[in-house]
Amino acid sequence: MIVLNAHLHIERLGARGEGVSHGGKGLIFTPYALPGDEIIAEVDGERGKLVEVLKPSPDRVPAPCPHFGVCGGCAVQNLSAPAYAAWKRVLVVDALHNAGVETEIAPLREAWGDGRRRATFHCRNDQRGQPHIGFMQARAHRIVEIDACPILAPEFSQALPVLRRIASILAPLDKPLDFVVTATLNGLDIDIRGCGKVDFAIEQALVVTADECNLARIANHGAILVERLPPSIPMGLATVAPPPGSFLQATEAGEKMLAQLVVEAVGAAKKVADLFCGSGAFALRLAEKAEVYCVESEVEALAAGLRAGRATAGLRTMNGESRDLFIRPLLASELSAFDAVVFDPPRAGAENQARELAKSAVPTVVGVSCNAQSFARDTKILISGGYDLAGVTPVDQFLYSPHVELVGVFKKAAKARKRRLLG
Repeated sequence: MIVLNAHLHIERLGARGEGVSHGGKGLIFTPYALPGDEIIAEVDGERGKLVEVLKPSPDRVPAPCPHFGVCGGCAVQNLSAPAYAAWKRVLVVDALHNAGVETEIAPLREAWGDGRRRATFHCRNDQRGQPHIGFMQARAHRIVEIDACPILAPEFSQALPVLRRIASILAPLDKPLDFVVTATLNGLDIDIRGCGKVDFAIEQALVVTADECNLARIANHGAILVERLPPSIPMGLATVAPPPGSFLQATEAGEKMLAQLVVEAVGAAKKVADLFCGSGAFALRLAEKAEVYCVESEVEALAAGLRAGRATAGLRTMNGESRDLFIRPLLASELSAFDAVVFDPPRAGAENQARELAKSAVPTVVGVSCNAQSFARDTKILISGGYDLAGVTPVDQFLYSPHVELVGVFKKAAKARKRRLLG
């Protein structure tokens, strides 16, 4: 039942960036409302819809994007910078505290840089067969067409005209499409998702588009249709050409910040394992001082990183294997060969790998995560095996969103290490 014109006082921000208040039957979560706001909202159960701000929060500021509140991409463009930074850090603090993990948590590190270097645009045809491109509307399945986005890197300035041209070529297929677009040193890299196999005429039209629009590459769900130039991404001393749509840190500045924290935490280690290594964002920097063993389930991403390592002067030996660490984690006996281990799993975390690390005698383990809850779970496993969590640093490369990266440094207590070695 919808309650109209409910008067709410917003107490705090929730984990998804929604204003949290108390109603007659429990908590109410209202998007775009801020702590300190007095608002009128439509309430349906625990969901609120902002109707009017009666008294604005002192932390409320004008949003930089005219699409804010309609486009579902950003949660808190209207929050002042100091309050925003505090909220992002609290997301990590609360996740660890709720899991019973206490440690020193550093101030939030800003890593937006020039903006996001990868974005996924959605394309849907209207009833007349005309394609519409943009981002999804908040809590809906409608497209919000945009001309520009303030959180994207400058290289995206020409992305939408190019995507509209590609969409017109694919429009006769009348399928819902996604375009994964990556800004690279040699132009935009576009991976088309959802169109299925295309005929020769469409493929040739896409090849012509790539040439006329100076694109680096166009792929169809990972299968390369045309590659004019290597879609190069700088990673430390190296330059990598990742496979289409493979994992990439959201911003170049974010990758550099995370890698810097990882390298500092590893210190003088001479042999390092980089688990869930992707295309080598950490491994290629670690290899400036250490031998690195790379493990990644995605064969082509692993190959791209190792290939870049071999081609770059000044790096030490990089080897690796393709392995699904969720199913077949490196065992404690295998981990004993390393002075330090870095792991950067997907949002689900690395529970099975953490259990093997907990059994090991590796002196230093560095965990990188985009999900504070799964990190907290894995942390408890490592602590149960004798590791101390020396500290956590939150890193913000997802501007205006509730997503936050973090780097945690674990040290094996000397007595625990000795027991593991003797065992």
